[in-house]
Formats: sequence, C-alpha cells, structure tokens
Amino acid sequence: MNEQQLTALGIDVKWLQPLIDTFIKYNISTTQRQASFIGQCQHESNNFRTLEENLHYSAAGLMRVWPSRFTSDVVAQAYANNPEKIANKVYAGRMGNGDEESGDGWAYHGRGLIQLTGRDNYSACGASLGFALLTNPELLLQPKSACLSAGWFWNKKGLNDLADIADYTTMTKRINGGTLGLDDRIAKIQKAKEILG
Repeated sequence: MNEQQLTALGIDVKWLQPLIDTFIKYNISTTQRQASFIGQCQHESNNFRTLEENLHYSAAGLMRVWPSRFTSDVVAQAYANNPEKIANKVYAGRMGNGDEESGDGWAYHGRGLIQLTGRDNYSACGASLGFALLTNPELLLQPKSACLSAGWFWNKKGLNDLADIADYTTMTKRINGGTLGLDDRIAKIQKAKEILG
C-alpha cells in the first residue's frame, strides 16, 4: 500500500503508517484481506473521518433504535439529544459496564475505526496493545490506536478467514451485529480491491 492508493480511496495519507502497522501486526497480508479491512473501516468511520459514535438521537429515534430501553415517549424525551445520558442508559449493565449512574456507558461508547464499545472491550484491547484505554479512552480517536484497535477487533472476530472466502455478510454481522449497510460495504471493498490491485 502506498500514498497514491490511499489518496485514490479518498483516505487522508496520515492513515498510511497506521494501516501498514495494523496489516503487519494482524496478518492482513493479502489484497483481499486489506481491501476487506479498508472497505469495512470506510463504512464504519465515514471514510476514516468519524472516529466516535454519533449518539445524537431524537425521542422518536431512541424509541426506534432501542425500543426495549425507551418504552414510552416520556422516557425517550428525558434522554433525547443528550449523547452522554443516552450512552449511559443504553450501554448500562452490558459489555462489562456498570449501571447507568456509573458513567461507563459514556466513558466506553463507540470509538475507533470499528467502534470499540464497552468496558470489557476497552480493557481487553488496551491490554493487548499496551494502551491505557480504561483511563484514556480518547486514545482511540488518534489514527495509530484507532487503526490498531480495529485490527485487534478484526483478529478477535476471525475476519481474515471471512475475507479469504469473500463472506461479506457474515463479516458484516460480526462487525455490526446485523447487515446494516451491506451493499455500501461490498462496494467499498470492491473499489479497494481494484485500487490495491
């Protein structure tokens, strides 16, 4: 991978070294694997530009996305358009997070290229990479750690194997929990394959 290829993909060249380092560390060693990683990250991060989960939801949006947590308009209105409060509610008691009052939901909301979420993931990823993510979660907003954390997640979920057989549906489910944006992800992977050659 080189600067020209990254520019052709519309990705800032500041990502070149973090990508190379991640590819080496996690054996993302073929064009198919690299294109899959880049395409999925492009979709997840608005082409390597958005490294933090957007939690700006209206009351209606909260009820649509998290119907079990926002069971009425009254409850949803109390949280609407307050990202910190929303994160603390929707991520409470999950993924190693404490209750809503603990603040863990906000502290460990989605960050990085493939948005790492939850105290357990921050802890495990930080331990693996040697980054103090529990005390400095904002590190995931920097290119090096944002990229390496995505590589850590990629490796943990066995995504090289899925890239090898071009099983983008299962890959997307392991990243996103569903198939949201599957067509866009596939299109980005195909374009990255063309450019990486």
